[in-house]
Amino acid sequence: MGLARECGRACQFTVPDYPASQHQIHGDRADDPHFGPHLAMHRAALRNPAPGAQWTGITTALAEGLLESGAVTAVLTLAPAEDDPFRPVPVIVTAPEGMAQVRGMRMGYAPLLALLEPAMAQGHRRIAVIGIPCQVYALRAIETQLGLERLYVIGTPCSDNTTTENFHAFLGRLTDRPGDVTYLEFRADYRVEMRFSDGARRLIPFLKLPLSDLPSDFFPLTCRTCVDYTNRLADITVGYMGGDGDQWLIVRNACGAEMLAGLGDTVALKPLTSRGKRQAAVEGFKANTERAAGGLPLRRMPDWLRPIVAWLQPRIGPKGMEFARARVEMKAVETILHLRRAAPERMRHMVPGHVWKLAERYDLTPEEGERDPPSSC
Repeated sequence: MGLARECGRACQFTVPDYPASQHQIHGDRADDPHFGPHLAMHRAALRNPAPGAQWTGITTALAEGLLESGAVTAVLTLAPAEDDPFRPVPVIVTAPEGMAQVRGMRMGYAPLLALLEPAMAQGHRRIAVIGIPCQVYALRAIETQLGLERLYVIGTPCSDNTTTENFHAFLGRLTDRPGDVTYLEFRADYRVEMRFSDGARRLIPFLKLPLSDLPSDFFPLTCRTCVDYTNRLADITVGYMGGDGDQWLIVRNACGAEMLAGLGDTVALKPLTSRGKRQAAVEGFKANTERAAGGLPLRRMPDWLRPIVAWLQPRIGPKGMEFARARVEMKAVETILHLRRAAPERMRHMVPGHVWKLAERYDLTPEEGERDPPSSC
């Protein structure tokens, strides 16, 4: 099929057109500037959490259900490498029980969409893909060329990706036994959870993470300027930010609703929550990002103050949907500030309207040449 030649046109980091793509996938549904088009949002958890899952296993359960029902014959996703459980390897899963092997978090880069042509060569015409936003944007850009009977897209939010080697170096800054770490998760209670092969667990407040010690290229510019944190073009997004301790589902269209319905009573749905105020948190993030984007050292909190603020954050900081809005606004602020520093000539093409709308609250508006003028037609 020669899909490789479409990479330049399909890449989210060239000239993304989210309004057109969203209309193609979701129709005329209203666009929430924070979370994108959707039919419904839920807090959710599997009633019987799956062993080895990052949360309770909803993402892999959705794909497993598609295989069990025959809605698809193949799922394209990422599995752990044989020599490193955190290194992602693209795989084609064709049996429901195969989804158990891909549970959990990976960190690194992997050519997931390179599996499309092999899967179709094997005769698969009903396919599901589990991907992060940049993968899903490219998939949607070439979707009409694939000639598939059905395509289901299960999205996870942006993961601020880095190389697997960088990730292991980060683990080495958190613990003196990085080789024993089996699980790491940034949680909505302002703590990182680590699990170890001997069953031990450790919780680390965000403020005690050595983030300011990381090299400047730890996260690539593409991740620091991602304009789609919540995977707007997926049929359903499965994350945690708005879950207030549970998983967070954004059901975007009929395909997403079909997948969720397929879980039946195995999933418990709860109303969303929202508490606290995000303004101060995002403004503080903006100030630190402005310094970083200008090449200046980040402001370091005095050591004596860190335990106090770490104790206060989960008690008075934004939670639930307010936490999710804060994180999405931080990503919008980060995108604009880093692009202005590193690639100002790309601002006009790279920053969609929904990102400007979110950043306006924090006095970030387009400067001359950073946005195309409104069309007069």
